[in-house]
Amino acid sequence: MLRLILLSILVFIVTQFYAQPSQTIRGTVVDDASSIPVPYATVVLLNTDPIIGAATDDSGNFTLPNVPVGRYDVQVTYIGYEPSIVREVVVISAKQTFLAIKLKESISTLSEIVVKPRVNKELPLNSMASVSARLFSVEETKRYAGGFDDPARLASSFAGVASNSDENGIIVRGNAPKSLQWKMEGIEIPNPNHFGDLQTYGGGIFTALSSQMLANSDFFTGAFPAEYNNALSGVFDIAMRTGNNEKREHTFQAGIVGIDASSEGPFRKGGKSSYLFNYRYSTFALLKPLLPDDANSIKYQDLSFKLNFPTKHAGTFSIWGIGLIDGAGAEANIDSTKWFYTDDNEKHVIKQNMGATGISHKYFFKNNMYLKTTLAATSSSIDWTAQKLNHALVLLPQSKIENTNQNIVLSSFLNKKFSARHTNKTGILLTGMKYDISLNKALSSDSPPQEIVAANGFSTVVSGYSSSAINLTDRLQLNIGINSQLFTLNNHYTIEPRLGFRQQINEKQSFGFAYGLHSRLEKLNYYFNNSLITGEKAVNKDLDFTKAHHFVLSYDRNITDVVHLKVEPYFQKLYDVPVIADSSYSFINLENDWFFAEKLQNTGEGRNYGIDVTLEKYISKGYYYLFTASVFNSKYKGGDGIWHNTRFNRNYVFNFLIGKEWQVGKNNQNLLSLNTRFSYQGGNRYSIVNEAASYLAEEVVFDETDAYNKQTKPTLNVHFTASYKVNKKHSSREVAFKIINITGQPDFHGFKYDKVNNKVEKDLTSIVVPNLSYKIEF
Repeated sequence: MLRLILLSILVFIVTQFYAQPSQTIRGTVVDDASSIPVPYATVVLLNTDPIIGAATDDSGNFTLPNVPVGRYDVQVTYIGYEPSIVREVVVISAKQTFLAIKLKESISTLSEIVVKPRVNKELPLNSMASVSARLFSVEETKRYAGGFDDPARLASSFAGVASNSDENGIIVRGNAPKSLQWKMEGIEIPNPNHFGDLQTYGGGIFTALSSQMLANSDFFTGAFPAEYNNALSGVFDIAMRTGNNEKREHTFQAGIVGIDASSEGPFRKGGKSSYLFNYRYSTFALLKPLLPDDANSIKYQDLSFKLNFPTKHAGTFSIWGIGLIDGAGAEANIDSTKWFYTDDNEKHVIKQNMGATGISHKYFFKNNMYLKTTLAATSSSIDWTAQKLNHALVLLPQSKIENTNQNIVLSSFLNKKFSARHTNKTGILLTGMKYDISLNKALSSDSPPQEIVAANGFSTVVSGYSSSAINLTDRLQLNIGINSQLFTLNNHYTIEPRLGFRQQINEKQSFGFAYGLHSRLEKLNYYFNNSLITGEKAVNKDLDFTKAHHFVLSYDRNITDVVHLKVEPYFQKLYDVPVIADSSYSFINLENDWFFAEKLQNTGEGRNYGIDVTLEKYISKGYYYLFTASVFNSKYKGGDGIWHNTRFNRNYVFNFLIGKEWQVGKNNQNLLSLNTRFSYQGGNRYSIVNEAASYLAEEVVFDETDAYNKQTKPTLNVHFTASYKVNKKHSSREVAFKIINITGQPDFHGFKYDKVNNKVEKDLTSIVVPNLSYKIEF
């Protein structure tokens, strides 16, 4: 008997030692148009032997237990619906994998159904998007070199997008980063980047959006559906995932740039409600030798969360939020012989915060209809003080930015699926904007600061939309809608039609077209800036929306089951762009100018045209690649009536990403991953420098009659990511090394004047950002 017990223990120990770690895949399957659960759908992991599969229950839920760790493609089928394949699903031992899968109902009769499965990587989540939309996954932000767990940096590898290495401002099809809209849970939020809007409006260092919090989301680069307002170039439509409601799971990560901790799980065992939160604290102190002076003073932290409360009869409630706090500074050099540049004798103190929180409610009616309502509050604040040392080494006030914006937002829409042929989404969006803005700047080193903006008050943007997806045939879908918005500060309004269609030519090819009229407001401080020339107050209060017509063609081809090609030619015509009369100055080129103090008029124009190409191989046989190419031209007409290159007209951007994975260990339970990215793009544009005038003024003076006619040399940026993940029975550990700009390619930020040597120099910044990290999930 004792021998039998000892033998049993030995067998158990050996079995556990050699057993391959496994985990559970859970998920839901819903109708793409109505979000109603699809019961009894078949869920199968492709290329498994024996086949691993299950069927959804009455609520559309499914569970696949004891799935060995690794990477899988998941196929879902149901009679009367088009099959769907979810690619690149990662299973690790530490956490359950949850999938939210949508099926599109077929309008054909059963005998006519011969349909190639819909692949999630090829189509956006928003079914009313016809073109210029891409789904980006959380897993990609972790895996792609240069992504750095940052969705904004991930997007820079997509077709139609250009950016710099030292900040993550997104230039979409030649448009300024400020023209991009960020949305979270259906609500427009302030720029969610750390130190956002300081160097580039719309950009920052890294985003506060943690990959631990995000669900798969959509990124739009043009002609977006009618539900999107106040966006001119593109939309980042971010969704937060829901925490695990069955078991508690945790993650802790420590690295050179900081720490990261997250947790999720049910509020009580057996309940349906769940929580999810993530906190990060970062400092660049350890990277001081690799960064510019005073960069080691940069500190930032962020917190995000989502609480989910499903009920039996009252729908589902969720409470979500995100916030960031930033701080940085620079000390003035007390050695006047080293005051080469304007900021060498300046002291800067920067404090910044951003936040957004909301409560959402989703209620399903009978007859394929649901209502979703969100009430949210957003806030952003910048407090930036600059002082300047005089030759007596006394600090004098130089400039002051106190900019606080607080919004209350109500969003509500009704989604109705009338039939397999027709779905409509109609909604309203009310945004109340409270502002308190004070901007002051000294015009010379020996003069006191002058008031640029002094404004506080409340205004409102009212928006409504209606959009329909109509399946004219089993191969042709029409998307049509309209959006309108009113800005109560000056009662300017827009009426914006949207139209698109997608034709499935055969099982491997499709063609699409979309048109949209889009518009965007400027930052509120520009509506209230004074004119230092005339002395008038709030000279731009009547500023209108900047508007743009978007036209896009799209061609998709599945070269093989795992290789996909997309080609998109496009044309954009911008108008009502703010410009200065009789000048080449235009807000189409606005990168950052808090102290702008002149009168504007909405008479400027712009045009962007080009072609975007994407060739992508999904992960199979352990490797993937992504090639994107964008060739474009971006021009504008200022108040001088002359066409010029825009500041962002780089003409071309090419990206090549490639990665390889190896499953290693006694049971192939561990994963080694190597990834790299090469980015080659045209140089930044700049205006000719007037050397003589610069010498007299002791500052850089440009010849604005020939604006942005010059271009720096092309740049080649190389990024690299390596990781090794160890899967144990109830936990996983990962060591990762990620580096941005491994070759130290400098970014061009214009020119600066050397006061000691009396000459103009290029303002070049070369930043290499490495991060060695250790992560444990349990």
